[in-house]
Amino acid sequence: MRLINRYPDKGTARLLAAIPFAIVLAVYLIASAIRLAGNPDDKLLPGLAQMASAVQEMAFTQDPATGDYLMLDDTLASLERLLAGLGISVAISFIVGIAVGMIPYLRKMLVPFIAAFSMVPPLAILPILFIIVGIGETSKVVLIVIGTAPFMIRDLIMRVEEIPKAQMIKAQTLGASTWAIALRVVVPQMLPRLIDSLRLSLGPAWIYLISAEAIAAQEGLGYRIFLVRRYFSMDIIIPYVLWITLLAFAFDVALRLLQRFAFPWFAGAKTL
Repeated sequence: MRLINRYPDKGTARLLAAIPFAIVLAVYLIASAIRLAGNPDDKLLPGLAQMASAVQEMAFTQDPATGDYLMLDDTLASLERLLAGLGISVAISFIVGIAVGMIPYLRKMLVPFIAAFSMVPPLAILPILFIIVGIGETSKVVLIVIGTAPFMIRDLIMRVEEIPKAQMIKAQTLGASTWAIALRVVVPQMLPRLIDSLRLSLGPAWIYLISAEAIAAQEGLGYRIFLVRRYFSMDIIIPYVLWITLLAFAFDVALRLLQRFAFPWFAGAKTL
């Protein structure tokens, strides 16, 4: 049997998925042990005990100055900004993407502009946002919207255009108006595809959030990472990076499960 036609069982698949993580962990632990053996005070590659101690201090010990749990406060601040930005992006993208994808006049007028706007590097206009709306929460949320909405809009426009013309023709033959076609034919098919677009936007959204927090914030995961970097506190930075990765992965899994349970027909169609 050809290799491309051989599939692992569930147990083997889980083992294969764990191998890259185990290799990375082993390489790090070996490199850390070598550096710490030469210099116990080395900060570049802290050991697991050092990172556990730092997490204990940041996540489970009250800050003497404020009485807050810093890692918890940073997480809540970042999640609030992230969810606000993505929520606005989803709303804008869903409405604009469906409207432009369905209506030829809007498609001719807006697709070139959306395509051009999506090529603007969001981080390049961050200083402009700071000047226009200040360095508060608004600029961080707007940066996420600017960075993710154009991509999601373009993706939904293409997905709307992929709807078989026969469906549109049959709906019109049965007397459906443009509004009825949008609600009964297009929207149900675009909802699971919107989840896919949102999943693909999670990574860029985190990048924009961390970048904005690093430049102008008083709390947040990005703010904390760039604050402690001046002290070479890798025992804090590495756990924070892993925590961000875990949060992003959890969001992705949650969206995948939502899509599977809310739109089982879509998950089944993708496996065909």
